[in-house]
Amino acid sequence: MNLEGIQIAVLVPCYNEEKTIEKVISDFQSNLPSCNIYVYDNNSSDRTAELASRAGAIVRKESRQGKGFVVRRMFADIEADAYVLIDGDDTYDASAAPGLLNVLLQNGLDMITVTRKDNDAHAYRFGHRLGNRMLTRLVQIFFGAGVTDMLSGYRILSRRFVKTFPTMSGGFDIETEMSVHALEIGIPMEEHAAPYGARPVGSQSKLKTYRDGLRILVRILRLVREERPLLTFGVLSIFFAVIGLALGIPLVLEFARTGLVPRFPTAILATGLMILAFLSLTAGLILDTVTHGRRENKRIAYLAYPVVIREL
Repeated sequence: MNLEGIQIAVLVPCYNEEKTIEKVISDFQSNLPSCNIYVYDNNSSDRTAELASRAGAIVRKESRQGKGFVVRRMFADIEADAYVLIDGDDTYDASAAPGLLNVLLQNGLDMITVTRKDNDAHAYRFGHRLGNRMLTRLVQIFFGAGVTDMLSGYRILSRRFVKTFPTMSGGFDIETEMSVHALEIGIPMEEHAAPYGARPVGSQSKLKTYRDGLRILVRILRLVREERPLLTFGVLSIFFAVIGLALGIPLVLEFARTGLVPRFPTAILATGLMILAFLSLTAGLILDTVTHGRRENKRIAYLAYPVVIREL
């Protein structure tokens, strides 16, 4: 199957990638001759924008610092039938894109996450690998299976996903948000492996293992609070109730035995904790209903866009 007649946009968010950006653009021009390549420069202090323009890409700027802001702008501005979202560091395999686009279009998918298959020990740092596994496992626990390389920056996306994805992230947690959104509204998606290589000499990763790992963890916890409110507030309710019962039961037993209420401050605290437990559970039930309605609205907005399917 060829991709003739399909409008394809390659989206490359960039920050200080002058060492690699020309190679990335050249590779996609060779593998997807009919595509439009968009490079969004995110306040680079080097020649990224200049070299990208010289290589034939459409270059635009996003002044808000952070990959999430760049992706948000790209998704809003660019019109296409299918999208290839890829980092500008020349670590992903551009030759896999045509085959993956064919899979997306033949199967009516909305997202393909390209999982990293690295043959070079230096391609994927141990800290990044471990962090990815741990954070991916958290998402699997809270939102269900379906992702094994959540932080991959190489994605093949449909128009209806791109135009209905309510991007809120500002940084490297954008991939987490995309994965959770896909799982929550139940879009058809798959994972396919492709080679992942080391950065060229002189090129440095912008991902900070601890800082960005913590940011991604916070994003996951926020998504759990927003998408699983009954779980979140139910756990709080149980926490308050257990402490309240532990403090209050001895007082109730003492009152039953003597008719007296000792330690009034403890009795007041136990009562307050039980009230908090009840309020937390009530809040969880109400927010769960609100979340369900919000998820339905997302699904309806998503279904408003027709799927692009190419027959064999």
